Amino acid sequence: MNPALSIIAREIYAPPVQTPADRDDDDASLARRISASDTAAEAEFCRRFAPRIRLFGRKWLRSDAAAADLVQDVLLMALQKLRAGEVREPERIASFMLGTARQMMVDSRRNSGRRERILEAFPLDLISGEESAQDPPERLRHCLQALPERERAVLVMTFYDDCPADALGKQHGLNAGHVRVIRHRGLDHLRSCMEAEGSQ
Repeated sequence: MNPALSIIAREIYAPPVQTPADRDDDDASLARRISASDTAAEAEFCRRFAPRIRLFGRKWLRSDAAAADLVQDVLLMALQKLRAGEVREPERIASFMLGTARQMMVDSRRNSGRRERILEAFPLDLISGEESAQDPPERLRHCLQALPERERAVLVMTFYDDCPADALGKQHGLNAGHVRVIRHRGLDHLRSCMEAEGSQ
């Protein structure tokens, strides 16, 4: 197992601990040590931040399991960025961690919303039980690839990038009404493709 994952896994399920007021390293110096490839600093970093992220996750996600997943995702991203020297202000690492946690929760909700919109556009009876667990279902992926390029671009940007018709039209030199026509035509082609494949 990746050493960072081992550290994170231990800290996710460890009980919250009180951080000594007279600790030797503050958050910024820990961040700088990680950038300098100090593995001991990585372990301390995870011990220090895991309880904070876990409490934040429990407050907003109201689920211990979801909070544990958030801890792992945030710590992994933070360690990767620190190792690569991509955190420009180590003295603001606590704010960086909190901002990362918030963004990950927003992204998670957005992805969930995208899947709901896809399933609304394509009835579940067009997707087998096994495929409906995938995102997107394999049959839908195949039919998307078979679409004309413009229809595929409009549908992908609509359902996956949350791009409204007017903004999408500006990118492609179209008016919003034309975008809606292309989207409607693309959806019809997708439904026909999926129905045809489902009957094979």
